Amino acid sequence: MQFVQNNIWLILLAVASGVMLIWPIISSRIQGGSEVGTLEAVQLINHRDALVLDVRDDSEFAAGHIPNAKHIPLARLAQSMRELEKFKVRPVVVTFRNGAISAKACALLRENGFKEVLRLKGGMVSWEQASLPVEKGS
Repeated sequence: MQFVQNNIWLILLAVASGVMLIWPIISSRIQGGSEVGTLEAVQLINHRDALVLDVRDDSEFAAGHIPNAKHIPLARLAQSMRELEKFKVRPVVVTFRNGAISAKACALLRENGFKEVLRLKGGMVSWEQASLPVEKGS
């Protein structure tokens, strides 16, 4: 016990360091599971016929989206599950503007029986930064 009292700051520093090391794993699980980068997303689209689900609002989607992306705004996603039933057997890559809000969409899809739901890490921002193709309009 004397050791703990004499070295409390070192112990707290060690605990904080450990938390910082495992935080990305914990955060990923809290935010809705797996993420894929742009390269993995392209591979899923090309090799496994992944569905790209864009959950941004209409104006953001029209300003630029991943080619062949299915557009269902997050606010209408719960009501559109029947429309997505046929995609349950395929990987689904969910995208938003910057990736954070898409976690809600991923959680909703998983609750409705989708097995392989992935968030595009960084969302459309990372897609555009990677100079990947973008379609304009709806």
